[in-house]
Amino acid sequence: MATVTAPALRVALPGVLKHRALHKLLLLAVVAAVLVPLAHARWHSGTWPAALTVDLTDPLTRVSDWIIDNRDSHPLFLYFFGHISNGVVLCVRAVYLFLLAAGWAGVTALGAFVAWRTAGVRLALGTAAAFLACGLLGMWVPTMQTLALMAVAVLASVVVGALLGLAAGLSDRMDRALRPVLDTMQVLPAFAYLLPVVLVFGIGVPAAVLATVVYAAPPMARLTSLGLRGADKEVLEAVESLGATARQRLLTARVPLARRELLLGLNQTIMMALSMAVIASVIGGGGLGDRVYQALASVDVGAALAAGIPIVLLAVVLDRVTAAAGRGTETAHGRLTTYAPLAAVAALAVAARLAGRPDWPDAWTVAVAEPVNRVVDWMTDHLYSGVPVVGGTADWAGRFTTWVLDPVRDGLQGLPWWSVLLLVAALAWLTGTWRTALTAVLAMAAIGVLGVWEPSLDTLSQVLAAVAVTLVLGFATGVAAARSDRVERLLRPVLDVFQTMPQFVYLIPVVALFGVGRAPAVAAAVVYALPAVVRITTQGLRQVDPAALESARSLGATGGQQLRQVQLPLARPALLLALNQGVVLVLAVVIIGGLVGGGALGYDAVFGLAQGDLATGLVAGAAIVCLGLMLDRVTQPAVRRAQKGA
Repeated sequence: MATVTAPALRVALPGVLKHRALHKLLLLAVVAAVLVPLAHARWHSGTWPAALTVDLTDPLTRVSDWIIDNRDSHPLFLYFFGHISNGVVLCVRAVYLFLLAAGWAGVTALGAFVAWRTAGVRLALGTAAAFLACGLLGMWVPTMQTLALMAVAVLASVVVGALLGLAAGLSDRMDRALRPVLDTMQVLPAFAYLLPVVLVFGIGVPAAVLATVVYAAPPMARLTSLGLRGADKEVLEAVESLGATARQRLLTARVPLARRELLLGLNQTIMMALSMAVIASVIGGGGLGDRVYQALASVDVGAALAAGIPIVLLAVVLDRVTAAAGRGTETAHGRLTTYAPLAAVAALAVAARLAGRPDWPDAWTVAVAEPVNRVVDWMTDHLYSGVPVVGGTADWAGRFTTWVLDPVRDGLQGLPWWSVLLLVAALAWLTGTWRTALTAVLAMAAIGVLGVWEPSLDTLSQVLAAVAVTLVLGFATGVAAARSDRVERLLRPVLDVFQTMPQFVYLIPVVALFGVGRAPAVAAAVVYALPAVVRITTQGLRQVDPAALESARSLGATGGQQLRQVQLPLARPALLLALNQGVVLVLAVVIIGGLVGGGALGYDAVFGLAQGDLATGLVAGAAIVCLGLMLDRVTQPAVRRAQKGA
């Protein structure tokens, strides 16, 4: 056996000690050696000390009671929030009445016309088929309610986002001020937006619309700012040399040059608004989301699927139409070919009304709930357990809970509270700066101060388990798609559909397969986050420099060696981005998993909203925000550093 001499050890040690990560860990160890004994001497409990918690139940209850008591009399509500609420209700009602007046024929024809003008005949036929399918499923009226809510929410989100993006795109100071706000809003789960608006506006359509606006406006703001800042400087200089004013430069150069980013922002805003409009059914938004929510609450998979299919169809159609507009693929038509279809749309709507059939006829509906429930019952009897060799879906869920979720949860909850903070600090500092570590530790400590330490660690265990499964499946699938054009072509339509589905819809098949519990909540989170991880991984591996791969091949490297030694190292920024996005997306759905037995913070948030217990809901929502902020701070700096290094 070879021995290490003293001179060699002296030469090796300084090189190790020069490593920056080791310096951070040594400094953190010194700080821990001082603070941990003091904390242990003061608070002996392994869990978060009760002396460091703040009970917000009484003050939040008093605030809630004051708002409820003064909502109809205080000037702030009468002359500000009241006008906003009334304006939202009037706008939604006006759009809804217009859709009802147009009738099923008019709405279908109008949607097909817009799709035809944007992307051609194929998408027009698909749009018409999607609207007809909504009627066949007996969901025409809920679909119109969701469309009315979305139309108002998207318009408001686009206006607010465009104004913020305009300010950030034209002012460096405003850009610096808005960036951390938009960063924070991006990592907040959708459920967190429901709590403040419910506190101010109560349960109903105004709260649903305003929560949707707050959730959906940030992508429009980001992409507007990006488009304005990325405008071709030579074009701007040419316009300025012609004596154009700042306003003229904005309207004639900056905005037209940013058209692609603006339309992409519209696409993202519509997708997020649809997702949030469905979630907002929990606070009285109505429409399709309310049907899904009520069906899931009673574990009626058939009814949930009947309402979930129209949501998916709307999402796919809206995504395709806005994406086609963003790519600039709109078809060119003259005035005659534009006015003729419009006249046909109007004539069809009038004819349907004169025929006395503006509403979708009941005789034209197809009941799918009962057959689906029979299939679910058959699955319960034959697939849940007792399947030879592989076992049933309920067996899988039970084993995953017993072998993975329970040990991770018990392990986290069994750690002393100070060790959890140290672990968070070490991870955040290794990936970022001391400011990153401080933010992550303060966010985690705030969870303890709020008095929800144990349920937060339960939620964290579900997030970690779901992220691990998502990354294993996502990286493996992404590698297969990157190395095979056939696999990528097969996956593309599947990923397109999955990526446009709102979060709520993922719970339906999961409940049908696995029942309710923590494992189904994790499964829904995995399915929701998987498409983004697969896409980012595939794109990162395919964008690796071909010269590097050719060089490896010329040296005789096998396919596996090329992957391990060339593609994966060079695609490191994309893989880290996939990790960050996987964490954020998983957290969003694990919270919604509280609706299907996920428990922990998700259950508290849903319970608080459903029962009007705003103290419980707000505390759980604040803890969710802190958990999301901590996870983002642990993963995001590594992405930024890798991108700069690339």
